Amino acid sequence: DNHTCQYCGAKSVAMTIDHIIARKKGGDDSWENLVAACVPCNTRKGNHSYREVQMDLHKKPRKPTMILHLQKFVKQFQSSWRPYLFMREGK
Repeated sequence: DNHTCQYCGAKSVAMTIDHIIARKKGGDDSWENLVAACVPCNTRKGNHSYREVQMDLHKKPRKPTMILHLQKFVKQFQSSWRPYLFMREGK
């Protein structure tokens, strides 16, 4: 989630991992059920659904793709890979 709370949009603050459907209510540890959440949002949500506490998700969680993983770890000396990873030069 790029260090961004998926409920309020806060960035670069202490983050937790929130189960969208709480484990107590049958939620699992899957890519589709886990999001980054700041401590205040995770505390506010607790074991409730985000809709029960009138919160919204900024984006639907999904499993990251291999290309996303590779883009994150491309180093400067691998700049020749950028066109194949859908990355612009200098980014």
